Amino acid sequence: MKRLATMFTILAIGGSVQAAPAPVPAAKQELVNRVLQLWHPETIGESMLQQPVGDAVQQARVVLQGRAAPEKRDAALKDIMGDARQFMDANRPVAQASAQKVMGTTVAPILAERFTEEELRQIIAILESPVKKKFEAMVPEMQKKLGEGVAADTRSVIDPKLQELQQRIGMRLRSAVTP
Repeated sequence: MKRLATMFTILAIGGSVQAAPAPVPAAKQELVNRVLQLWHPETIGESMLQQPVGDAVQQARVVLQGRAAPEKRDAALKDIMGDARQFMDANRPVAQASAQKVMGTTVAPILAERFTEEELRQIIAILESPVKKKFEAMVPEMQKKLGEGVAADTRSVIDPKLQELQQRIGMRLRSAVTP
């Protein structure tokens, strides 16, 4: 019985020990570094900041809507937006620096492990492609045009339903806060 327990202990300890990752050849590491340089994953840190800040601003907007006089609401929202911008300006460099620091131990090993040198070269070619850059530059314009087209196409159907929804929500809110 004691032997069995010892064997299970050895297996449990042995099973939890992971082998160190194999060293990445210098040429492959250069390709990984180039992919990371072109991809800019450090913007993920900024995105992680933007989400809660945007949520806080949106919640403030909802709280102020209908509860404050328009001029007070607008002034408060202007101040809140200023605070949010100031927060982002102060903390964006921290988040980006952290992403840069952590990237080498998190994302880089994944790229090195899961892609061959040839695949990394192909990714680099895609990321450096002038056609990709041209397409990305056109995305905002295309999104705007699509949004305008969808709005024009659905306005007659959606707007009345949206107004009805807003009225129902307003009635529910009034009934909830009316004693």
